Amino acid sequence: QVQLVESGGGLVQAGGSLKLSCAASGRTFDNYYMAWFRQGPGKEREFVAGIRWSAGLTWYADSVKGRFTIFRDISKNMVYLQMNSLKPEDTAVYYCAATTNPRAGYNYWGQGTQVTVSS
Repeated sequence: QVQLVESGGGLVQAGGSLKLSCAASGRTFDNYYMAWFRQGPGKEREFVAGIRWSAGLTWYADSVKGRFTIFRDISKNMVYLQMNSLKPEDTAVYYCAATTNPRAGYNYWGQGTQVTVSS
């Protein structure tokens, strides 16, 4: 069973940086796609960034391009989200997710980590 555990959330001022971590376990992830989603207060959950585990190919939501970077450490089974130039509208619970087919949806989720950006 795939398990995803996020960490690294917290309170940061606008313009600051934060790095989220996701520890993945339960199987080998060579055929997996990993992603970060977020859900802000009163908003629906939205895609933030994704990465293909084996090839390292990445893609991003327009709202975070140039500010956020997703990357993974295969040796540690970790996925990270480096967030720079944070804005108050980035405030949300951030979730790590995994799937073997992004077009079919993500079927493994972590518990989430809160990120709060103060103005």
